[in-house]
Amino acid sequence: MEIVVVGLNHRSAPVDVRERLAFTPAKLDFALRALRGVPGLAEGVIVSTCNRVEIYGTSQTAGEAISGIESFLHFYHGVDQRVEREMYRYAEPRSIEHLFRVVSGLDSMVFGETEVLGQVKQAYERARACGNTGKALNQFFQRAFQVAKKIRSQTQITRGSISVGSVSVELAEKIFGDLAASQVMIIGAGDTGEKTARSLQSRGAHAVLVANRTHDRAEALAAELGGRAVRFDRLNEEMVHVDIVISSVTVPHYIVTREKVEPLMAARQNRPLFLIDLGVPRNIEPAVNELDNVYLYNIDDLQEIANANMRARQEDLARCNELIAANVEKFRQWLRRLPPQSQQVIHPASEPLNTSR
Repeated sequence: MEIVVVGLNHRSAPVDVRERLAFTPAKLDFALRALRGVPGLAEGVIVSTCNRVEIYGTSQTAGEAISGIESFLHFYHGVDQRVEREMYRYAEPRSIEHLFRVVSGLDSMVFGETEVLGQVKQAYERARACGNTGKALNQFFQRAFQVAKKIRSQTQITRGSISVGSVSVELAEKIFGDLAASQVMIIGAGDTGEKTARSLQSRGAHAVLVANRTHDRAEALAAELGGRAVRFDRLNEEMVHVDIVISSVTVPHYIVTREKVEPLMAARQNRPLFLIDLGVPRNIEPAVNELDNVYLYNIDDLQEIANANMRARQEDLARCNELIAANVEKFRQWLRRLPPQSQQVIHPASEPLNTSR
């Protein structure tokens, strides 16, 4: 009995190819049932996300199963053979190692991210509920989830924010703790400022003010964020009440200065003020950082924190690889001991899919 995987991901194929081979949630059960008709395939799981489409299976003959899965993908999606150069095909031990790397976030577009673990768990549970998994794949996926847990707990691979928005949220939580009572102001209606504000909202910040030189655009963005638009010439008055200011406008001079912030802090009774300057050129005078309870970070500061966190994650890659290699061998030993009666199709397809080309 051998584990195989055939698939493509963000590294091997562009998005238009991944779209053509993706399995929609509404039709996934049908696809799983059809997968049972693949010659040589005993069990099968389909993983389909925006960044990858992969089919994992077990077989007595790896080559036959891999060829059958390729044919299934072509037939099911009605695609020609030109996508074959974007696919990868792994037998053991590479197939086992691949899933362990995927669920651990080592094969993701964002190195060390954890979302893919939940996506693979859902894919496995869907296949199990359809009767597509048996003892081998059940153990395989459970072992993969255990490996991911070990890597998260024993390495730094998932720790530290690695985007400007998530670093901003992390810093805000260090300053304010719970963000539920925090008010946020966006100066400028650009994409980066909006994303950062949404990141803060996702962690509890609820009140959002939007100021922009074009007031109509401020009103439009405020409506999208469930906030309130304010006039650009009323920034100082509004800043008395807010906790976090995100500024991202293109101007030839500072729009927030020490001269303006110093009396503002007195009016705020020295409550902490977190200033995020995403502008290039900078929007906020660096000297404001000299004031008590004012915390200023520009885009370079935030990017350097993100880069340092990424370096810390990658420094633990060798340890991750060691953990994966050890668990690949342990699982292969278990698989070799699996009795033949456990290696049969759990629920054969009543109407096998014709995968001949």
